[in-house]
Amino acid sequence: MGAERRADEGTVLAFDFGTRKIGVAVGNTLVRVAHPLTTIAGEANAARFAAIGALVAEWKPEALVVGRPVHADGAEHEMTARAERFARALEGRFRLPVARVDERYTTCIAETGLRDAGVRGAARKAARDAVAAQLILQSWLDDDQRSDTRGPA
Repeated sequence: MGAERRADEGTVLAFDFGTRKIGVAVGNTLVRVAHPLTTIAGEANAARFAAIGALVAEWKPEALVVGRPVHADGAEHEMTARAERFARALEGRFRLPVARVDERYTTCIAETGLRDAGVRGAARKAARDAVAAQLILQSWLDDDQRSDTRGPA
């Protein structure tokens, strides 16, 4: 399956990329529901990709999704390029199609949702990135019209 095609049926892992943490979510294209999975902490690429490799081995996804950070007006910034490099590294290492999805406001929405659910302090901070990844993946799963997994240019 090429990077230009959506996974037909199967598991998908999504990532909310950050320089210190990467939120991870899992979902299924059949039931179209995403769930927060974990947060990978640390800045060392080797450790990050080892943790991602373990998740790929465990969940055996058909595709991966990476949040594409942009400014509110859609303009790219430094993190856009970093997230794109991360997405290309995932493609190269795991030989899976990697979708790019607009992630505007996902961290804020995740923070608000966790706060409203009564999650406090360190627990909220620990869950925020995985919930943001869940929102990114749910957006991808909900977009029935998308056939181009690269997302907006």
